[in-house]
Amino acid sequence: MTLLNGNPAYVNPNLIEIVESTPDTMLTLTTGKKLIVRESPEEVAQRFAEYAAKVARPSLSIGEEATWT
Repeated sequence: MTLLNGNPAYVNPNLIEIVESTPDTMLTLTTGKKLIVRESPEEVAQRFAEYAAKVARPSLSIGEEATWT
């Protein structure tokens, strides 16, 4: 994510409780902390979906094929 001042912020997506457009995008975390970011709510959701898909996949070595039993 990118804070309004342009600084990058690394947010644990598992802590995101609410994403609002107020009109800035505000993330409310499960801790109660609020962050305003430059990304749209749709982009925040897309990044979360990409992260979730990435961590749900089994890790494979290069050239190794997955086998499901």
